[in-house]
Amino acid sequence: MDTVEIKKLEGIIEAVLFAMGDSVELGQIALAIEHDEETTRKIIHQMMDRYETEDRGIRIIELEDAFQMCTKKEMYEYLIRVAKQPKKYVLTDVLLETLSIIAYKQPVTKLEIEKIRGVKSDHAVNKLVEYDLVYEVGRLDAPGKPILFGTTEEFLRRFSIQSADDLPTLNPEQVENFKEEAEEEIQLKLDI
Repeated sequence: MDTVEIKKLEGIIEAVLFAMGDSVELGQIALAIEHDEETTRKIIHQMMDRYETEDRGIRIIELEDAFQMCTKKEMYEYLIRVAKQPKKYVLTDVLLETLSIIAYKQPVTKLEIEKIRGVKSDHAVNKLVEYDLVYEVGRLDAPGKPILFGTTEEFLRRFSIQSADDLPTLNPEQVENFKEEAEEEIQLKLDI
């Protein structure tokens, strides 16, 4: 094998190990690069040696008859610096609106949220799940078994409340004002 072919095979192995994240059996790697296991093992061991001598941030480890790409132990303190930084996220009006519906109507399905909002809410609900403010509390016993969403402990922490029962209640006058505003908004859209 010439140097160009070995570089290409190493690139494939690197891509496979990186993309899989977990350990990958030698046989699967050999199948991917279309070579026998002995040749594949030699190529991987050469890569391991080079990663070590070049003082790279990653390494390949061997686990029985499998290989995995991971970070070198010496890099741990640098990873912690990034991992310790709090995740920043912005709650847009759409997210706040969706979160409010879930908080007050929980457990609630996406369809119910969409009926109230009048628009698709997939993205908003997915973002709220990603931000750990809502989660799947179960499934509704109905056709299709739609997912029910509710608020998390993180939601309670972020909004400084002990339980969903502590959410502020709206007085009937406020509810009427909201209904009138919504009706006016709908009428404006119909007139346009």
